[in-house]
Amino acid sequence: MDNQPPLIISSFDLERIEQLMASNAYRNLPGIDALQNELGRATVVAPEEIPPGVITMNSAVRFVDEVSNTEYGMTLAYPGPSNAPDAVSILAPVGSALLGLSVGQSISWQGPGGRPLKLRILDVTYQPEANGEFHL
Repeated sequence: MDNQPPLIISSFDLERIEQLMASNAYRNLPGIDALQNELGRATVVAPEEIPPGVITMNSAVRFVDEVSNTEYGMTLAYPGPSNAPDAVSILAPVGSALLGLSVGQSISWQGPGGRPLKLRILDVTYQPEANGEFHL
């Protein structure tokens, strides 16, 4: 994780993610420490102050893994069985890497099984805050 771009997250997302991480079901998952580190270094703002183009919870995003040169389209979601097929959990390595990034930013991250990832954000195709939905 040598490349750490600045992150912006909403106070609402921070509160919900911290509650999730504190629950017994998720407390000992691999990657929780990395997610906690990301939350700790992020700039936290009110949901109404989130700039467009920043990945927040429930945002749909297009990004490329520059290691494999593969492009993806995913929606950042809370864990749960009712998620859309393209959803990635905030507790998954890719999900925790995406949170708070902006279009054009890149981050180096450790993927499943320790595989290196270098994710570059191409587009945020949907962001709740940009659509006036501040409490999703």
